[in-house]
Amino acid sequence: MSHHGSPSLATDAPVTDTGTTPPNSFLVSLFECHICSDSALPPILQCQNGHLVCSNCRSKLEFCPTCRILLGSIRNLALEKLVNSVQFPCKYAPWGCERILAHTDIAEHQVSCGFRSYTCPFPGGSCKWLGLMNDAMPHLMDQHRIVTTQEAEDTVFFASDILRPGAFDWVMIQCCFGFNFMVILQKMERYRDQKFCAFVKLIGTHQQAQNFVYKLELHCPRLHVTWKATPRSLQEELGTAIMHKECLMFNSNVAKLYATDGNFSMNVKISRC
Repeated sequence: MSHHGSPSLATDAPVTDTGTTPPNSFLVSLFECHICSDSALPPILQCQNGHLVCSNCRSKLEFCPTCRILLGSIRNLALEKLVNSVQFPCKYAPWGCERILAHTDIAEHQVSCGFRSYTCPFPGGSCKWLGLMNDAMPHLMDQHRIVTTQEAEDTVFFASDILRPGAFDWVMIQCCFGFNFMVILQKMERYRDQKFCAFVKLIGTHQQAQNFVYKLELHCPRLHVTWKATPRSLQEELGTAIMHKECLMFNSNVAKLYATDGNFSMNVKISRC
């Protein structure tokens, strides 16, 4: 995080009439969303009384939280013209990012910012860990000891007692190509119907995940199932993959075909694109 020293008449940037705030900081403050305090970028929306709402917050609201009037679709055209003259700090600046970018570049940067914080990648949602991407693997190995590790591009994933009642998750870390991949088998139980979802998640960015493809294979005497896809990234929610059926999905009847005494195995191969 940067610190401001004493002003120097010869070298310091011009300041506003408060004597302490650089002009760009004042301009950035004009774009502050009245709800999330993030910068409202085009399209910039406001209520009839001029309270700004970013497009992300607008999609979740019906009334202005400041003055409680009905929100419409009023655009602040003056700020939309001004936005091209303003450089915006990354929203992860409080955690150390010093990048200042144009509004057209800020969203792309923030997706992969090195100071971005992530929730725990272990499925289930019960772990409240929050940290940097580089700290995700140490956290998994330290706090989720159920995780097993394989160092291979082509290996076998094992899950024991998969037909037990209730929801459950099985996780393996597969290390190859200098990256760590999470192989996940998730069992959901709803209305007495068990559904299984299998997929691979990269402990890395979406851009890095595009360089790989994984293949899951199930074998039994009567059937052979293959699923190929791009790994999900640490930046993506597992729920999205399940909702859009972007994973290998099967029910308990299929699981029984590929399980021996309730123990399930699946071939996993990770390749570069």
